[in-house]
Amino acid sequence: MPSFQMSLISEPGYVVREVSYKETQPFILDIHYARRMPPIKVAYGLFLDGALEGVCTYGIPPSHTLLKGVCGEAYKNNVIELNRLCLLSNRRNEASVLISRSLKMLGNRIVVSYADSAQGHVGYIYQATNFLFTGKTKPIKEIYLKSRPELHHTTHRGQTYAEMLDKHGGDVAFRKRSVKNRYVIFVGSKSFRKKAREALRYPTHPYPKQNRGI
Repeated sequence: MPSFQMSLISEPGYVVREVSYKETQPFILDIHYARRMPPIKVAYGLFLDGALEGVCTYGIPPSHTLLKGVCGEAYKNNVIELNRLCLLSNRRNEASVLISRSLKMLGNRIVVSYADSAQGHVGYIYQATNFLFTGKTKPIKEIYLKSRPELHHTTHRGQTYAEMLDKHGGDVAFRKRSVKNRYVIFVGSKSFRKKAREALRYPTHPYPKQNRGI
């Protein structure tokens, strides 16, 4: 696997540091296509001359299957998801600078992130920052509320379709969950990265390509 692109990591003029939940809100709610706050454990901001230009957030994945599925039971507590990346101007290299520097601040972690095909995303930013491509998620149907389509599907976990109908009536519907490209990277100490990489349960594949995008 190629090393980090040092020219991106050392891009002059930028500072990356931890930011508060409140500081992320204008970016996530006003810029990101999901318009929904994810579960955030830690967030980092990209600053240029003191001005906040973007945020990158990490949180514990809501899927218990994913936590155990990446590298097994022994590593489930090390799994974290890069769940939002939002930039004001998205100048050249800004996304790579923010991701690459923030990864170095996480400690021993197995980081998972997704590129949503429904948004035309391939995951080039993850490819540029040396994530492994581990295939696509399965196309499945999920229950959602027509009045609250932005709610994550795990909001309704544990409720059957009949229970949802009884509670919400005609507001309940099914939709296809979009297929996403799944990326994984190991960060932290050299020994942790080596052992966790050996425990990876997903097969890795060549990077997907299409018309240039995100």
